Amino acid sequence: MLAEMRIQGLGVIDDATLELDPGLTVLTGETGAGKTMVVTGLSLLGGGRAEASRVAESASRAVVEGRFERSGAAALELAEEVGAEADEDGTLIAVRTVSADGRSRAHLGGRSVPVGVLGRLAEATLAVHGQNDQLRLLRPADQRALLDRYAGDAVAKPLAAYRETRAEWQAVSAELVERRDNARRLAQEADMLRHGLTEIEAVAPQPGEDRELVEEAKRLAAADDLREAAGLARAMLSGSDGDDMGGESPGAVGLVGEARNRLQSGGDPELAALDPRLGEALAVLTDVAGELSSYLDRLDADPERLAHVLSRQAELKALTRKYAADTDGVLEWAAQAQERLAGLDTSDEALAALAARRDALAGDLAGHAAALSAARAEAAGRLAADTTAELGGLAMKDAKLHVSVVPRPASGPEAPDALQVEGRWVVAGSDGVDEVELRLVPHPGSAPQPLHKGASGGELSRVMLALEVALAGADPVPTMVFDEVDAGVGGRAAVEIGRRLARLAARHQVIVVTHLPQVAAYADRHLVVQKKRGEGVTRSSVRTLPEADRIVELARMLAGLDDTDTGRAHAEELLAAARTHREEDRAEPRRRRKKA
Repeated sequence: MLAEMRIQGLGVIDDATLELDPGLTVLTGETGAGKTMVVTGLSLLGGGRAEASRVAESASRAVVEGRFERSGAAALELAEEVGAEADEDGTLIAVRTVSADGRSRAHLGGRSVPVGVLGRLAEATLAVHGQNDQLRLLRPADQRALLDRYAGDAVAKPLAAYRETRAEWQAVSAELVERRDNARRLAQEADMLRHGLTEIEAVAPQPGEDRELVEEAKRLAAADDLREAAGLARAMLSGSDGDDMGGESPGAVGLVGEARNRLQSGGDPELAALDPRLGEALAVLTDVAGELSSYLDRLDADPERLAHVLSRQAELKALTRKYAADTDGVLEWAAQAQERLAGLDTSDEALAALAARRDALAGDLAGHAAALSAARAEAAGRLAADTTAELGGLAMKDAKLHVSVVPRPASGPEAPDALQVEGRWVVAGSDGVDEVELRLVPHPGSAPQPLHKGASGGELSRVMLALEVALAGADPVPTMVFDEVDAGVGGRAAVEIGRRLARLAARHQVIVVTHLPQVAAYADRHLVVQKKRGEGVTRSSVRTLPEADRIVELARMLAGLDDTDTGRAHAEELLAAARTHREEDRAEPRRRRKKA
């Protein structure tokens, strides 16, 4: 849960620390005091868009810091993934900074992270619901997502199987279409690949052969020069008795041998000690002379071999000009060509086999789609019943919510992503074949109407809250934020909204920005945003209200009755009624358990 949040330099808030209750925290204040900045801070902490205009004029940057206690497994796994450090008790510190020039930075657990990491953290810990969420509630895709969220694993598992099969079905279908529609082009490509493979196979290049031939050609072309160099070197080592050195000449081997004899005949132990070293030198020189003799025996200026090497180089060069830079690249091209050629089979047999695979996958996909639709239909009935029950307690006792799950029809078998399910052609979208729609029956005898037609702004707020209460058991997010979802509501309905939010707070941490005293009376902790004016500048602070000050704030919210005994009495009555309702709601589960 979000235990504490600090805001600095954001809008009219100079520096404020919000200590949040594990249950229901309400935030109130006069219009323009800065309640919206608190929600903006929560949004920034959740990776929301940063705007330089939100930074206070007197500040160089805005900073929002949140302390998440008892972080769940998903949040801790994310922290470990990005190298962030959590405290021993699982506490995570998240910080978002927005500079006056619009640049944004994010930190988690003392580690600088991309802003998207805070967004992923918010997905696991924080859900902000504002009036924009009411607009999203009108979109069909969001209505389907809401139903799936309520259904949990009952829908998630068949949906995962459906998506996996659909991806394979689409891939096979696309390949079949490509082979059929591009048969001529593919046949031409296949011919080109076969020609290239035949040409390469005829030459049969070996790995690294071009480099080896270059070295051999150099050696054959320079055979005479190499022979002369090796012969002179051998003569210098072994000595010569002919014309190699321009006459008889002792070699290094003979000179070293003579030196050994002179040392040995001297009779001086110090000179004799040098003999082993000369012996080693003599052995090395003798070995080198022998290797030079072998080299000269092997070295042969073979014009035929040189011609063969040059011819082979020409053959390889013809391949490297067409297919790659060297023989290794040519061999790699051949391997890829073989693989590509295997996928270019446009024969009737290959097309028939591919079509059979597509049809088999279509059958599997239809089965997954039917199972998914059945799971959604079952969940839709439960969601409608649970939400309708909640609406009855929100001053909409005659209203009913209908949740319809119907297949999205396709114009025919040739339509994009058309799939036959239980004898009907439907569109197999990424989320299934279903269209989900929430409809409201506002009073008995009226026809179900889409939410944007059947509900006013205040009613839409209550429908959304009823849905959230119904979803509470299925929603893993521990902290829920509601930004004036009670807009357009008053009277008895406002009291019931407060009561529902308090019930929701029994299983989630709930933070509510409200202008209704009937809602604020149910708070476990009441925060108020207060304006301070000085030197022509307005600044706001946030403080936690003790019980006595809560009465004053509730009286102010009651049409500005904070200065009257009547207003205070009414505020005390609201608080007393809220306490009674909360005690009743807490006792109800115990009574149910006793009856069971």
